[in-house]
Amino acid sequence: MTVTLSRRRLGAAAAGLFAAPALAQALPVLRIGNQKGGLRSLIEASGVGRDLPYRIEWSEFPAAAPLLEALNAGALDLGYQGDLAFLTVFAAGAPLRGIGVARPSPAGQGILVRDDRVRNLADLRGKRIAGNRGGWGHYLIRAALKREGIAPEEVQVTFLPPTDALLAFRSGAVDAWAVWEPYISVEVLQFGARTLLDGRGLTPSIMVVSAHEQAIRDKRPQLADFLRRFAAGWDWARDHISDYAHTNSGLTRIPEAALARAYAIEATAAVPLDAALVREFQVAADQAVEFGLLREAVDVRRALEPIAPAVAG
Repeated sequence: MTVTLSRRRLGAAAAGLFAAPALAQALPVLRIGNQKGGLRSLIEASGVGRDLPYRIEWSEFPAAAPLLEALNAGALDLGYQGDLAFLTVFAAGAPLRGIGVARPSPAGQGILVRDDRVRNLADLRGKRIAGNRGGWGHYLIRAALKREGIAPEEVQVTFLPPTDALLAFRSGAVDAWAVWEPYISVEVLQFGARTLLDGRGLTPSIMVVSAHEQAIRDKRPQLADFLRRFAAGWDWARDHISDYAHTNSGLTRIPEAALARAYAIEATAAVPLDAALVREFQVAADQAVEFGLLREAVDVRRALEPIAPAVAG
């Protein structure tokens, strides 16, 4: 009898082992685009990705532009990128909506200089400023010039992606660089740069969780659950800066001290996609048209479809 019972138990255990992968395959799937050191590391390092009622299929991208191309094509359900990149693609007709947002402090954007003789923005008249076209760097340059009453043609703006701008700035080929964290902290801590001004009062600094329209229709409960975990992940990250910096340093090879400094400055938090935020976002979108980042006006409300985070059960 003992032998027979053991065999039955072994058979049941084996059946369970074979059934587990089948059950996992039967779960709904969220296809999420990730940039190294971004959304995936937040979810995994914080531990909020445990016990998911769905599977996540992660796809890696080097930057926001190709991620948004994949989202536009329907190859992804979900992505995460800056406000201006999101608006640019939406304005071009992409079938996506912003379903949630996080806010790093605008202090995480800035114009860097190395020359001690440059004490304010006016000292950059006639000099070269690098920034990424159509992104936060471009916006920050124009917004700062407008605030200080300096005409755009009084400076030489050189549009470069961050990797090229970094080399130009360190070599002295440009006199200033409009960029964001953690590039700022790397330059300040390791290469003697100084933040001439930051984005407070100038830039929107909104990170958008964007979803394809099909996913919003078909996977709304999963999206709501993911937004809850997303918010909890940022709560964890603000309270565990050194742990989060250590994890992302291993992924990105960015020095841990620079990441810790960057995360402390940004203090990113998930926030409600409420009426006040929409109004602020609209002001930024209108200025983006004035500054030449967007070709035409965008009704921000049409670009957004807030999904309330699921309540933990």
